[in-house]
Amino acid sequence: MSTEITHKSTCRICKGKNLSRILSFGPTPPANAFLRTDELSRSEPYYPLDVNLCGVCGLVQLADVVDSRILFKDYVYVSSTSPVFIAHFGAFAKEVFTRFNLSKKSLVVDIGSNDGILLRPFKKLGARVLGVEPDTSIANLARKAGIPTVSEFFTPNTTKKILQKYGSADVITATNVFAHIDDIHAVAKGVKMLLTKEGVFIIEAPYLVDFLDKNLFDTVYHEHLSYLSVSALSHFFEGVGMKIIDVERVDSHGGSLRVFAKKKNATGTPSLAVQELLTLEKLKGLREEKVYLEYELRILENRAKLLSLLTGLKKSGKRVAGYGAPAKGNTLLNFFSIGKELLEYIVDDSPHKQGRHTPGKRIPVVSSKLLIDNPPDYLLILAWNFAPSIIAKNEAFRKKGGKFIIPVPRPRIV
Repeated sequence: MSTEITHKSTCRICKGKNLSRILSFGPTPPANAFLRTDELSRSEPYYPLDVNLCGVCGLVQLADVVDSRILFKDYVYVSSTSPVFIAHFGAFAKEVFTRFNLSKKSLVVDIGSNDGILLRPFKKLGARVLGVEPDTSIANLARKAGIPTVSEFFTPNTTKKILQKYGSADVITATNVFAHIDDIHAVAKGVKMLLTKEGVFIIEAPYLVDFLDKNLFDTVYHEHLSYLSVSALSHFFEGVGMKIIDVERVDSHGGSLRVFAKKKNATGTPSLAVQELLTLEKLKGLREEKVYLEYELRILENRAKLLSLLTGLKKSGKRVAGYGAPAKGNTLLNFFSIGKELLEYIVDDSPHKQGRHTPGKRIPVVSSKLLIDNPPDYLLILAWNFAPSIIAKNEAFRKKGGKFIIPVPRPRIV
């Protein structure tokens, strides 16, 4: 086990040792480790899923780090299977291209580029693009779509290779990946090496304020090593010789934070929005342990209500299935102990997950065709951040009397 998991005794940002346990979800299998049918006879690895708060800089981070080679060995998350994300990143690319006056000479580098979902619109707008994606099979999907991609983790050594072949970057993005990285100081070193003098580094990640306000506990899983706030990130960037110039709150993943940072000596000062969010975070008490103790009670209340709802439906003879097999759904299923006795199957639109079984609870993942051939009475929407589009897409199911259950921030039937 020691080679598979490392206990984190210091803060990822400030290296301090003043860490307090604030949440515990118990031993849990990796959230994206979906099983093939021929793997169902074997046991699965379970790892601790506990969350700590740094008393110095306020970072919220997992207490234990699972080896990335385990988490990303057979990765099944492909961004472009979601029309919502395609639209989100298309709008994001257009905003950045215009705001920072990019041109056909500009280079945009995306860290954790997946199948090139963000770089495709940048390329269409006219910029030069380069993805950095360690999963070779997913990187190949990007290459087939015309996106040059380096199949490596983003390290200072990788940066040197990129500089030699492509030159400096005007924009470096890390959307829904920065919070997955353990050694963020090495990433910052590479970013500073690769950026032009006035280049901008843009992070997008789930926001700690939304995590607490909206009860988004299921976004805790082994890939998500950090749960970010502006105050913690300000501490980080200052320590690595950079500065935050602007922040935005965006809707993705139930509520995310978009952070724009530059080198310390570049032009630009922090926008008013930076101070506004720092003030909000102080008012919310993000550094107070009692805030997280109250949060834990809300999670347990959510669990009791959802289990009561599902068991009641089962006893009354109703059939329930799930819709969406995101990583966060597996945190919910395992922590709430919801298995095949309550959910017959889970529909997912990704062919990479269909035919497999969820980690831990081993619920079969199927295509939406089953909603036509063998429809349930209720669908539990595990991909709750896509609930509006899922409901709209399945209007035929609703017209036949089917109903939807949304599990967070509180269980409700719609």
